Amino acid sequence: MKIAIVGTSGAVGQELLRVLDERNFPLDELLLFGSSRSAGTSYNFRGKQVEVKELQHNDDFKDVDIAFVSAGGGTSLEFAETITKYGAIMIDNSSAFRMQDDVPLVVPEVNAEDALNSPRGIIANPNCTTAQLVVALQAIEEIAHIKRAHVATYQAASGAGAAAMQELEDQYKQLVNGEEPTVSKFAYQLAYNLIPQVDVFTDNGYTKEEMKMYNETRKIMHSNIEVSATCVRVPVMRAHSEAIWIETERPISVEEAREAFSKAKGVEVIDNPSAREYPMPLGLSGKDPVYVGRIRKDLANENGLTFWTVSDQIRKGAALNAVQIAEYLISQR
Repeated sequence: MKIAIVGTSGAVGQELLRVLDERNFPLDELLLFGSSRSAGTSYNFRGKQVEVKELQHNDDFKDVDIAFVSAGGGTSLEFAETITKYGAIMIDNSSAFRMQDDVPLVVPEVNAEDALNSPRGIIANPNCTTAQLVVALQAIEEIAHIKRAHVATYQAASGAGAAAMQELEDQYKQLVNGEEPTVSKFAYQLAYNLIPQVDVFTDNGYTKEEMKMYNETRKIMHSNIEVSATCVRVPVMRAHSEAIWIETERPISVEEAREAFSKAKGVEVIDNPSAREYPMPLGLSGKDPVYVGRIRKDLANENGLTFWTVSDQIRKGAALNAVQIAEYLISQR
């Protein structure tokens, strides 16, 4: 098994290295690729130093079985043919191919079998907020069809990459020292603030991030579910949170919902309000599951249920999900 990572130096690329090692992913050879700036850098993997090669249009992917690509949509579009032309399966973390009809969009806990039909040799990873959402929704969809979902996201700085995490850390230090905070990765200062915009606005007043949640959820779940989202950047370093309100075709009791979540793949329930036990980003960063808590009836909707989720979006929203897709493909050989 020959595996490649494209975009090794980024936050997701680094997490891919960790996840592959932690899960004892079966590989015989690992190739690392990056930009001309990253080329020549070495990373330790299972006791060996692996040097990053510059990504080029050549035959470097000739014997590669699976390539994890996390270097931005432009790179994915430019190099997709180069990566896949000799038969490698490209698991892409960008938004470049997600909504294309001939590219499956996969979250293994929900639609793993879709990965088996990839006519272009490309499988797309969903947006991080969508991945977290559909893992939780699928638990309820198994017992009652979900007609609509309203979502408010609380997205960590890490969703914008390693440089954004550093900027948030720097801003706190600068403010404590009475200095003017550096504002580069976000439109406004994120420290001590909330920014109700993730990605650019579209003509309907929703951001691209919010529209991704609408479109991607429907494709992954093969559902007519309606999703309305408001995405907010918050001064948290890592792990996204989501407040979710759903309407099902029949009423679901809290007990029934809690049981469904408890049985669901990829979900862990932390739901004991009387003891102040509920999911929070602090302490759940670096973990694999989608954590669910605050499960309760929606007071404004007879068929409604509301709950709270937290998940590390660099893992389940990106690196872990990609590796799980690869693991599924290997299991079906």
